[in-house]
Amino acid sequence: MIQRDGRCTSLWQDSGHSYKPAPLRNVQQYDVIIAGGGITGISTALLLAERGKRCLVLEARELCFGTTGGTTAHINTLLDTPYTTIAKNFGKENAKAVAQSVKEALQLIKSNISRLGIDCGFSEADAYLFAQNDAQDKELEQLLAATKEAGVEADLVNDIPVPIPFTTAMRAKEQAKFHPVKYVFGLARAFEAMGGGIIQQTRVTGVENNDDGVIVETDQGRFAATDLIYATHIPPGVNLLHLRCVPYRSYAMAVQLEDGAYPEDLSYDMEDPYHYYRTQIVKGQPYLIAGGKDHKTGEAENANAHFLQLESHIRKYFPVKEISYKWSSQYFEPADGIPYIGHLPGQQEHIYVATGFGGNGMIYSSVAAILLRDLVCTGIAQYEKLFDPNRLKPVAGFTNFISHNADVVKQFAMKLFTREDLDLLAELAPGEGRVVSYEGDKVAVYKDENGAIQAVSPTCTHLQCDVKWNNAELSWDCPCHGARYDASGKVLNGPASMNLEEVMINKGVEHSKK
Repeated sequence: MIQRDGRCTSLWQDSGHSYKPAPLRNVQQYDVIIAGGGITGISTALLLAERGKRCLVLEARELCFGTTGGTTAHINTLLDTPYTTIAKNFGKENAKAVAQSVKEALQLIKSNISRLGIDCGFSEADAYLFAQNDAQDKELEQLLAATKEAGVEADLVNDIPVPIPFTTAMRAKEQAKFHPVKYVFGLARAFEAMGGGIIQQTRVTGVENNDDGVIVETDQGRFAATDLIYATHIPPGVNLLHLRCVPYRSYAMAVQLEDGAYPEDLSYDMEDPYHYYRTQIVKGQPYLIAGGKDHKTGEAENANAHFLQLESHIRKYFPVKEISYKWSSQYFEPADGIPYIGHLPGQQEHIYVATGFGGNGMIYSSVAAILLRDLVCTGIAQYEKLFDPNRLKPVAGFTNFISHNADVVKQFAMKLFTREDLDLLAELAPGEGRVVSYEGDKVAVYKDENGAIQAVSPTCTHLQCDVKWNNAELSWDCPCHGARYDASGKVLNGPASMNLEEVMINKGVEHSKK
């Protein structure tokens, strides 16, 4: 089974074995080091290797441990941030450029699968967006016009693939779907065959500049390279991008249907947050994959309730035979609607980043791979200015930027000036976690199913916000910038790179010495 950043098992996680890298070759100096072994990191590494670059991928856990192992794998040019918003924020020509960039990314995915012979259940599909009331009808009319103007082939239709009531609907052609982990593993094997290196269980802990580029520090030693790319979903450390990207959790289920009427195409409603649907055949068994019920990371008092709400929604419209898998995953929304791909703000020119993909990580990962390949190899890229992480667009991004950082300030204020009246440790139920007040200090406490207590500091090691318990994934989630830790305090998701500090509960609360 492939490990993931949460307790809940995803469909992809349960359908294969962990990746086993080839033995590392004795290379003293790399051209490029890529931090992150998800779809973005491996896609980028392969493209660079094909240009003759000596590359090393460093993965803190194992390939596809993070969001790639938890995606629902819609490969779409009909984006979560609609072309109406992109045109408003960046202009109609840039909306066309975004549409063209994702078209090229889709072609890259298709080309990779074809030329490398990757068996990943890839198939082309149309995508349907449907309205369910008058207000949504008007919005859909505008979305259709903007989508067509951006260059995506779309039209109005009278039917949709899912048995859900609707008023109007549009269809975007030439979309796709696949098994994301099998795709990434296929890329990884091709990358290693070209001489590339992959090291798992190795977290990047620091970077030093030198005359030849960078020295990358890890918990397994130091590695030298000319360039470093952070393909870690969100860059570690403290960076301006943490203030421009808002972390969200999304929920998904893979279910078997009584009637066998599995929809072949992709479908989306227009609720906020919206629901999304598709089918994938894994090991001969078709599954309806449905998702939604998104919320900001760390802001759900009862994460399990979102699974219950999603299940209720699915059962309302589909004859469910069995809920085979349920899981949640994390993504980062950019402040102005499109990703940040390019030079990492505030860092020297040899350090690059790709982040802020929203719910479109499967397609934007390949946009990033193409753009970063060209920047590293030639110093210029076609869409460099459009996706530049150093862009500052107050009109487009100001509202979300300020809103998110107000939440961060609130978390710090709660930590400094308020103290909840929480239950004592003995009142925890098995499998429950809670931040409690114990002998004058706050302690994050988890009681496992056997009654054993694990206690850690509730202070996130990224920017010192208090973490919150996620009772669906059994994790400590930070509501400020999205860092997540397992029940014992070990980092699951960045931007944090250090574990939560363990605490000893005796007469008082003493921090363990490390």
